[in-house]
Amino acid sequence: MIADMKSPLHLEPELNPEEVLNRASAFSPSLSELNSEEMILNMGPQHPSTHGVLRLELVTDGEIVIDVVPHLGYLHRCFEKHAEKLSYLQILPYCDRMDYLSAMNNEHTFVMGVEQMLGLKDKIPKRVEYIRVLVAELNRIASHLVAIGTYGMDIGAWTPFLWCFRDRGHILNMLEWVSGARMLYNYIWVGGLFYDLPPGFEEKCREFISYFKPKLSELNTILTENEIFISRTANVGVLPLKVAIDYGVTGPALRGSGLGWDLRKSEAYSVYPEIEFDIPVGQGLKGKVGDCWDRHWVRCQEINESLKIIEQCVDKLTGEHKRTTDFDPRAVCPKKIRPKAGELYFRAENPRGELGYYIVADGVSDIPKRCKARAPSFSNLSVLPEISRGVLIADLVAIIGSLDIVLGEIDR
Repeated sequence: MIADMKSPLHLEPELNPEEVLNRASAFSPSLSELNSEEMILNMGPQHPSTHGVLRLELVTDGEIVIDVVPHLGYLHRCFEKHAEKLSYLQILPYCDRMDYLSAMNNEHTFVMGVEQMLGLKDKIPKRVEYIRVLVAELNRIASHLVAIGTYGMDIGAWTPFLWCFRDRGHILNMLEWVSGARMLYNYIWVGGLFYDLPPGFEEKCREFISYFKPKLSELNTILTENEIFISRTANVGVLPLKVAIDYGVTGPALRGSGLGWDLRKSEAYSVYPEIEFDIPVGQGLKGKVGDCWDRHWVRCQEINESLKIIEQCVDKLTGEHKRTTDFDPRAVCPKKIRPKAGELYFRAENPRGELGYYIVADGVSDIPKRCKARAPSFSNLSVLPEISRGVLIADLVAIIGSLDIVLGEIDR
């Protein structure tokens, strides 16, 4: 019986093509009867392209993103609550764990803030300062390699990811040689360093620079200048400069929008005023200024600038401020840290932007009354809804990757 049933479009010999179309129209809705409906879609908190346990609540119309609502709370590190119960020295390892991809930079910022409260700012030996900048810039390169490699993988390029992690491994080996740890270092101490550079470290830095420069050029050829990568990132997620400033965006995300704002220059902390380097800014070379490609390009150029800084630090550490037998990197380190009553906000340039610590001291205890962290990823993530409305879901993945967020400092 079922076999004898005929569909409304069954072609009978006596029907001509015009009658077939008439019958078909009777079973097809007209364009006026088609209604679109918004749908809520969750991306994360386990989605690989969210770069951590971030949940994005998407309001979509088909493949078009109408709105994005970020939801935090899946990786609460409790940094600020821990800081209320720990001494200044004990807080240092927790600074590492906020942005776990740039622990040296986190330590450097916190330590400089505490030293300013203690009046030690001008007493730190120059060799210590150059070592701090050296390891911080090595860590900056390692962080940018993670950002670039995972960004390529988000868009579908697997080989650059492997290349970036191969070269990042060399940097982690060097930082492990210095501090004994590969990611969370506790190396930069208030008043000095845990230990001086191991003998031969400066020469190893020069070897790495000679090895890495051609590798970086290959990486740009295979990824940055790749036509598929350009088509997925150019003119996508354009962040206007005014919007970036209004939302407090900093770091490569801000410089990608055309503003050369870098705290290493503007605040002139540590020995950065004695070092020559440039501030790359987005120029819209492949699309519009402030798009995803510009943010990626700025990070690639910053690696070149970090290599320049490392070269100059190595020259200083083997020349004017070379190691001596009587040098003690912990000579200025106080055994007990008890700043005078007061408050201070100190900021520095993290690989993701402005990292700042607001510290309140009561003048009695060696435990801060308050230690608030201003995380660059938090502000950078806040602009995501503004630049994602009206894009495809696939483009949203590209936009998230271009911001280079780390959830450890967002959900702190």
